[in-house]
Amino acid sequence: MSDLPTRNLQLQSTVTRAGQLQLTLADVGVAAPGENEVVVRVEAAPINPSDLGLLLGMADVSSAVSNGDAGQPTLTADIPAGLLKHLGGRLDQPMPVGNEGAGTVVAAGASAAAQAMLGRTVGVLGGAMYTQYRTLNVHQCLLMNEGVTAAESAACFVNPLTALGMVETMRMEGYTALIHTAAASNLGQMLQKICVADGVALVNIVRKPEQAQLLRDIGAQYVCDSSQDTFAQDLVEAIVATGAYLAFDATGGGELADQILVAMEAAANASGGEYSRYGSTQHKQVYIYGGLDTSVTRLRRSYGMYWGLGGWLLTPFLQKIGRDRADELRQRVADEVRTTFASSYAAEISLAEALAVDNVRAYEKKATGEKYLINPNA
Repeated sequence: MSDLPTRNLQLQSTVTRAGQLQLTLADVGVAAPGENEVVVRVEAAPINPSDLGLLLGMADVSSAVSNGDAGQPTLTADIPAGLLKHLGGRLDQPMPVGNEGAGTVVAAGASAAAQAMLGRTVGVLGGAMYTQYRTLNVHQCLLMNEGVTAAESAACFVNPLTALGMVETMRMEGYTALIHTAAASNLGQMLQKICVADGVALVNIVRKPEQAQLLRDIGAQYVCDSSQDTFAQDLVEAIVATGAYLAFDATGGGELADQILVAMEAAANASGGEYSRYGSTQHKQVYIYGGLDTSVTRLRRSYGMYWGLGGWLLTPFLQKIGRDRADELRQRVADEVRTTFASSYAAEISLAEALAVDNVRAYEKKATGEKYLINPNA
C-alpha cells in the first residue's frame, strides 16, 4: 500500500443559506483499508438523474457561472427563493456526490474477500463516487469478469438493479406484466431486454416517435407514444392485450400516473365483469420511482376505489429481498454487463469538466441518449 495516495480530489456540492449552489473540488484524505475493505481508484462514474438532486440542489442552471482556474475550478448558481426552504437539512454543508461508479482496486484489507479484489475491476455502489479514490466495504463492490472495463462497469448498480427490481416486484406482488414510463432511457432499454429474455410482457410509454422506434429495434412489442392523438386508446389496448396492471413511473409529476390508472380501469372494464359503482375489482398500482417532471402530481380519481399510488426506492427493495437474492441479481448484472445492462454515454469528462457551465447545462437536461460519464482520474 506504499503507493496509495493520502490525499485526492472530491467533487462537493454546497447549498448556502444565502441561496446559492457552490460546486467545488475539495482536497480530502484517502483512508487506508480495514480488514474487509478495499481502496478503488475511480475511473468511471455516471451522472444519473438520481444524482442531480444532490449535485445541483434545485439551482437554476441558467444562472450558473464558472470561477477559479483550470486546476481548481468552482461553479456557482442561484437557487430560487421559493425552493430554498426544501433544502434546510443541507444548508452550508459540503456534500460529496455520485451514487455509483467503477475502477481498479489498488489496495485491500487482509480478508480473503478483499484480497480477491486486489488489482481487479469492480463496480461500486457507495456514494461519494465523484472522487479519485474511494475506500469501501467489499459488500459495496461487485467484482467484474476478466476484461470488463471500468467504463462498462460504471452503471452496474442503479439502473440495472432498478430494472431487475421492477420485474422482481411484479412477481412478488402477483402481477404478470408491467408498464414503464420514460421508457427509452438507459434504464428503460435494460428493462425491455430483461422482459424479452424473461418472457414478461412490457408496455413502454415514450413521448417521441424516434424513442418508440428505438425500443422496437430491441424487441419491444407494445410502445405507446404520448405525443400521438391515439395515446389514450393505444394504452388501453396494450393493457387489455398484456394484463399490465402494475406501472413504474419515472416522471413523477403531472398527469401521467393518472392517465395510466384511467387506462388500467378502462382495460379492466373492457375485459368483462359486473358493473359496480366502486369500480372494477382489478387492483391497479402505479409506483413513482423518479422525478423527471417536478410539477405537482395530479389525480382525478376516476378509476374506482381499488388502486394504489406509491413510491419505490431501490435500497429498501434490496433490503426487503435479502442479501442472497440481491447477490443473485448483482451476479446477473456482472454476467450481462456488455449485453442486457450495457450503458451508452454522450461524453466522458473529468472532474474539472463536470464543473464547466456548458456541461452542467447539458447533463441537467436528463435527455435520452445524453448521459455523461465522469472519469475522476482523467
